Amino acid sequence: MKLWQKEAGNKKEVENFTIGRDPEFDIILAPFDVLGSMAHAHMLTKVGLLTKEDNEILQKGLKEIYFEIEKGQFTIAPGVEDVHSQVEFLLTERYGEVGKKLHSGRSRNDQVLVDLKLYYRAAIRSLVEEATTLFDLLLQLSEKHKKDLMPGYTHTQLAMPSSFGLWFGSFAESITEDMGLLQASFDLANKNPLGSAAGYGSSFPLDRTYTTSLLGFADLHHNVINAQNSRGKTERTIAFGLAGLAGTLNKLASDICLFMNQHFGFISFPDELTTGSSIMPHKKNPDVFELMRAKTNQVQAVPNTINLLLTNTTTGYHRDLQLLKEEIFPAIETMKDCLEMCSFMLKSIKIKEEILQDPFYKHVFSVEVVNELVLNGIPFRDAYKQVGLDIESDNFSPDQSKISHTHEGSIGNLCLTEIQAKMDRAVEGFNFSKIDQSFEDLLS
Repeated sequence: MKLWQKEAGNKKEVENFTIGRDPEFDIILAPFDVLGSMAHAHMLTKVGLLTKEDNEILQKGLKEIYFEIEKGQFTIAPGVEDVHSQVEFLLTERYGEVGKKLHSGRSRNDQVLVDLKLYYRAAIRSLVEEATTLFDLLLQLSEKHKKDLMPGYTHTQLAMPSSFGLWFGSFAESITEDMGLLQASFDLANKNPLGSAAGYGSSFPLDRTYTTSLLGFADLHHNVINAQNSRGKTERTIAFGLAGLAGTLNKLASDICLFMNQHFGFISFPDELTTGSSIMPHKKNPDVFELMRAKTNQVQAVPNTINLLLTNTTTGYHRDLQLLKEEIFPAIETMKDCLEMCSFMLKSIKIKEEILQDPFYKHVFSVEVVNELVLNGIPFRDAYKQVGLDIESDNFSPDQSKISHTHEGSIGNLCLTEIQAKMDRAVEGFNFSKIDQSFEDLLS
């Protein structure tokens, strides 16, 4: 029996098709559904739609369910449509008629929306925390290996001297920029849709500012149609945030797969972190980073999938939106796994020292020699031609131990302090402590 059902039910075929994978995602949303209901009950009491006694009973029952969810003791019973119905049925079963009063002034549309917003806030926080752990490690590696030189490439051809410090630091700073995309995602998820009902408001005198405060939202979607239309827009924005992080990890994973190749041999990992071949005893395959490369490509495809799901949807709720969860929820988990695994692997990375001492890499010093000639008064075009002719005639013999890069962000000036400050400012911008306090107050 469905909460909205009158007499006749759906055909089983229709029900199975329309429910899809929702039950598995509803379990993820369960704690957030309860928190949203707690705030809603407080608000209904404030505006006189519930008595103080009703609210006390509902708060007691909702807290019981919340802690059952936390302990893994909550399930959605067979025949119950969704998590919202399960919570209401439990309240009614345990505490009687008061459980039936909780849905006053809201629709499943805004109930799902607030659940999703609360979940997305928590999910983005987890991503920020995992990204920060990886950032810290990359910065440590950058400092540790700032004097270990390696070749840099353009067009996958030998180009100029680089260093492992510069390489590691590049991904650290990239993560600080990815935080900007996540911040935009978080800001959109951090707006309260509760009280928008089915997307057109309610004739009840709801206090939406009050529930915004109770749930620790930074603001509310003031226009109720816009609140409903934020479903899809929020997921699309989060998908772009995920894709930014995925792009950073994808490039890192691709580099590692290349640099582990025996023709390069720049880096290695302990045997227990690589895989072997069934017939080739010498193989040490970078399976973790190959899978990371593939998984981050999957994540980078999600914005396009979401855009296509939203194409042709008009103002208001559509069942199409249900499928957003099938894209964004797994993408979030994939991204968290990739960040965590990347940190795990990089803790054991080993780099090859003295790479650029090999005469094979002498040509990467061509620009160094050109620049030295310019500093000695030779016009750039003449210096460039002179070095080019020396290379062609095989008379090019640079000092492969001499590197002098001093400007900001170069080999000799990695600006790690400045990059750290960027990350600190980015993380502070999320203000997670406000959310923590609001949930503590609700559950106290």
